[in-house]
Amino acid sequence: MKAIQFREFGGPDVLKNVDIDMPSPRGREVLIKVHASAVNYADTARREGQYVVKTPLPYIPGAEVSGIVTEVGEDVTRIKKGDRVVAMMDSGGYAEYAMTDERSIIPLPYGLDFKEAAAIPVQGLSAYHILKTLGRLEQGETVLIHAAAGGVGLLAVQLAKRFGAGKVIATASTEEKLRLAEDMGADVLVNYTEEEWEKKVLDATSGKGVHLALEMAGGDVFYKTLKCLAHFGRMIIYGVASGEQSRFYPSSLMAKNQSVTGFFLPPLMRDTELTQKTLHEIFHYVANGDLKVTVGHVFPLEEAAKVHSLMQGRQTVGKVILQP
Repeated sequence: MKAIQFREFGGPDVLKNVDIDMPSPRGREVLIKVHASAVNYADTARREGQYVVKTPLPYIPGAEVSGIVTEVGEDVTRIKKGDRVVAMMDSGGYAEYAMTDERSIIPLPYGLDFKEAAAIPVQGLSAYHILKTLGRLEQGETVLIHAAAGGVGLLAVQLAKRFGAGKVIATASTEEKLRLAEDMGADVLVNYTEEEWEKKVLDATSGKGVHLALEMAGGDVFYKTLKCLAHFGRMIIYGVASGEQSRFYPSSLMAKNQSVTGFFLPPLMRDTELTQKTLHEIFHYVANGDLKVTVGHVFPLEEAAKVHSLMQGRQTVGKVILQP
């Protein structure tokens, strides 16, 4: 089967089109003929050797796919051959076929196509639990969402409103991206490539600051976001897209009783009961039209290197999908 693999860390050019043996499911494993594979910033961090946990080589990126089940292991009970499904995995999604445990699979909800379904799991779970579980968003609070036109950002803008946010402040790097965030329900738009953008955030809160901030860029964005936090403000870190790690003095949080918390999805995904419950809720929102999934770009599998370049060059919006 065809797959995208890298054998060394580096730029997009280390991603190679390869022919590998098709895996054979055992136990509770399920083999899926991939119709859509989603691309995440975590994939670029894996490729560069900068991911939160060690990446084994050689490595096939891809943590979420949708497709049709072609084979199941002897201990599989919930899934059968021919089922249309969406699935999460540690790796292996950039391929014609992908294998994962049946406990990480959900039947494809009625009315969703393969591209929409693949766009939801990782970023839907992230947006949901960053806001609700770690962020403890309360009715009427103000939320600052960076990269609001990205996959997590667009879902977070909508979910923040659904969870009762009084005001959502969205940042992005272009006017087009800001308008997309506005279409999803953002109340205030800020271009974070402009100087002193943090002052616009503070102005939008009458100088009080935001109650909750979602930060995934690192570097200078992290420091300026700290300035935007209100008393008892919470910042949730869920990525370092800039590649610049941030250092600060924890004691600086004491003056306003603020907190900075890290979010990492893989440990949460090990709680299969919570994961399944959350995804069913998210899919219910989508099916009812309460949550819009934005698939911004669709590329053939063999153009994975080009896709990584576009993403890191901030030239994509919404979710990016690869199709074998």
